[in-house]
Amino acid sequence: MPLPFAAGLYKKAWLKNYALMLAGLLIDIDHLLADPIYYAERCSIGFHPLHTPLPIILYVMLLAHPKTRALGIGLCLHILLDGADCLI
Repeated sequence: MPLPFAAGLYKKAWLKNYALMLAGLLIDIDHLLADPIYYAERCSIGFHPLHTPLPIILYVMLLAHPKTRALGIGLCLHILLDGADCLI
């Protein structure tokens, strides 16, 4: 999902911003704290530490500043997609 956002929002510096948006995937490192690490029926939102309300508020706050916006977009997209996965 980050590629269309990076290409559409950052036409000149899309590659750098795409990389920042992909960095949003790194919050899945908190899955290593779970036992089992992967469980298909588990909803990440609210379970894993970096998928709880306080970090999510911080991810949204990153959208406010132009220098952190691309990372914020990547993190918020990640959370939105994880949330959608919880509904399915």
